[in-house]
Amino acid sequence: MERLVRSCYKQGGYVFAKKAGGRTHGAGDERIARLASNENPEGPSPAAVMAAQEAVLTANRYPDERVDVLVSALKTHYGDYAFVAGVGMDGVIETLMRTLVEPGETVAVSTPTFSFYGLAAQAQGAKVVSVPRRADFSVDIDALIAAGKDAKIIVLCSPNNPTGNATRVEDVKRVLEGINGFLFLDNAYVEFSGIDYLPLIRKYENLVIGRTFSKVYSLAGLRIGYAFVPAWLQPYYARAGTPFTVNSVSAAAAAAALSDDGHADRYIGHVRVWRKRYADKIKFPVLPSDANFVMINVTPHTGDEIVENLAAKGVLVRSCRSFTGLGDHYIRVSVGEDWENERCIQELNAL
Repeated sequence: MERLVRSCYKQGGYVFAKKAGGRTHGAGDERIARLASNENPEGPSPAAVMAAQEAVLTANRYPDERVDVLVSALKTHYGDYAFVAGVGMDGVIETLMRTLVEPGETVAVSTPTFSFYGLAAQAQGAKVVSVPRRADFSVDIDALIAAGKDAKIIVLCSPNNPTGNATRVEDVKRVLEGINGFLFLDNAYVEFSGIDYLPLIRKYENLVIGRTFSKVYSLAGLRIGYAFVPAWLQPYYARAGTPFTVNSVSAAAAAAALSDDGHADRYIGHVRVWRKRYADKIKFPVLPSDANFVMINVTPHTGDEIVENLAAKGVLVRSCRSFTGLGDHYIRVSVGEDWENERCIQELNAL
């Protein structure tokens, strides 16, 4: 019966970062340094935990299909924008593709980048076109516009995963004004960059800006993402979405997390300190980053080789080999707790 599976799923799929395999210790009695998945090492805000505990008491009821508690909190925090939500950023991407893309239409993606954009487009029967970045990993704006002329959606991640660099607001404007379709701007890491793309939402009706609670707000396990959208798009997104997709516990926790600015600000400050320390202390070339991770060129080693060597020492990092258009000599290292970062520097330099 395997013949019934769609050809696009016979191989490939999302490549996950190396896990600890359920262990709590590495070599000897050492703890595992988890620096592979760009998570916030600090637990959720106490306000988020309390809200989640209260919400779980009514988990026998279906959640609000409009996610009003979260949308209301987002409006209080950011202003009167139109919002949609999903199960993580992935859920927002998937629903947006389902809303807009017909089989056979084109989705253009600036690469190397997060692979799920292409996977979600492929699921809708779209033709996925990769638009390579320049040698320094900056976006080739002219090439992206040219590829995006006939595309239904153009996808740009800024700050980009895994390269870490952000795209200037002026360059994003050029893309928006040069294409006929939508631009999906993935801002999963934008809080670490200090760049504000939100004024563009007021001006361009072909822009969707996606964000997540997985990084700066420490809610990766609750899987909740959201997006700023043109108001006219909301009802169509709702029709395309899975019913009751955002659960009530996640929505309550996320809404409460927005009220705790101190929690987010602490991690943002921590990230900025450690991005510089990584660059200063690691003996391999560390690329400039606007995110909560750095990408490192580990030549003459391969990324897989370094990942295996560090894992044996109790340090988990991400090989970048699976990212389309990226060589096999890069790794991605998240900013974790102080001891995790120090251990990573020590073990990486020892290689």
